[in-house]
Amino acid sequence: MSTQRQFWSLVISSAAILAVTMGIRQSTGLFVSPLNTSTGLGIVTVSFALAVGQFAWGAAQPLFGMLADRVGSFRVIVLGALLMAAGMAMTPFMGTGFGLTLALGVLTAAGAGAGSFSILIGAAAQRLAPEQRSSASGFINAGGSFGQFLFAPVTQALINAFGWVSAMLTLAVTTLAPVLLAMPLRERPGVAEARAAGQAGGMTLGEQTRIAFRDRSYLLLHAGFFTCGFHIAFLVTHLPGEVALCGLPAAVGATSIAIIGLANIVGSIGAGWLGKTYRMKLILTWMYASRAVAIALYLAAPKTMLTFYVFAAVLGLTWLATVPPTAGLVGKLFGPRYLATLFGLTLLSHQIGGFFGAWLGGIALSRTGNYDWMWYADIVLAALAALANLPIREARPVLAAAPA
Repeated sequence: MSTQRQFWSLVISSAAILAVTMGIRQSTGLFVSPLNTSTGLGIVTVSFALAVGQFAWGAAQPLFGMLADRVGSFRVIVLGALLMAAGMAMTPFMGTGFGLTLALGVLTAAGAGAGSFSILIGAAAQRLAPEQRSSASGFINAGGSFGQFLFAPVTQALINAFGWVSAMLTLAVTTLAPVLLAMPLRERPGVAEARAAGQAGGMTLGEQTRIAFRDRSYLLLHAGFFTCGFHIAFLVTHLPGEVALCGLPAAVGATSIAIIGLANIVGSIGAGWLGKTYRMKLILTWMYASRAVAIALYLAAPKTMLTFYVFAAVLGLTWLATVPPTAGLVGKLFGPRYLATLFGLTLLSHQIGGFFGAWLGGIALSRTGNYDWMWYADIVLAALAALANLPIREARPVLAAAPA
């Protein structure tokens, strides 16, 4: 297979898988109100189940990353698709907080984690040349954004037309699509093990992980990604509730989530392209700083339909565009061998932040009747994340010489 053909085969397959897993996962906030009304469990209980899902999605990625490093990514993606489908299919039949947390917060989220960033970007990085990895990460990440753009309005339309139960079951069937989409990621028996032996250089995963957690730059990446997870989870879970508080129709929330995904296609590809020329830590610094400014401007603006759409577009440019430079920095610091695991651990920090963003959003609403304090926390954390990325150790990118 030619280099370009291999590149696009890996990128398109991985982007399509992420479109399904990420698009469906990022649309679960649209079920908060229907679940609350149908089950009577209360907004805090429903928010807690989704908050557990944020954590489980992050916790699953280093675990599935370690498994993918041993047996290959294809088997892990298939396992994840089955878990995600089972969790979503079980959700309508769960009438207790524990059941809802198990189905939607553990099984669904863990299954989505098995077909997410760390597995897909790690699989591509191990198969591609170093100069291709940044752009590949950007394109793969854009697939997740396209999935959010596609699934948010479709999910809302299904809920409106057929009810939330039918919508949830339809999505459960859709989550099986990665089983077929992952075919280009299959490997012959023994290939993953042979590559592992060739790339590891005698270093075990445990040794590499200990080295990473003694590296200040790696810890600073974790700190920035924690903040990213906090406000992304807060918004994807509670933006429909914010729209309702402003007296606007539910469609505005779904459309805003879709706009975020559409804008992030541009942001993700742009971040991957910029990472070949500029220091990735500076790209992350400007992304986090821009979020603090965007949220402050949103708070000062009148809460109209246009305000939500503009806010969504601006925020969407950096939404998950932080993933390519973060994954790129991990690869620069430690190489591609254990990228699925080491990047998966940064995503765990991301989702610990996500847990607090989703859960505290529900607590803020139940106690104060609004989300004001969450917005203020977002601004402070985004500013701190921007500062945290500046001391990260990173050499300037070396540009390839132009052919004679």
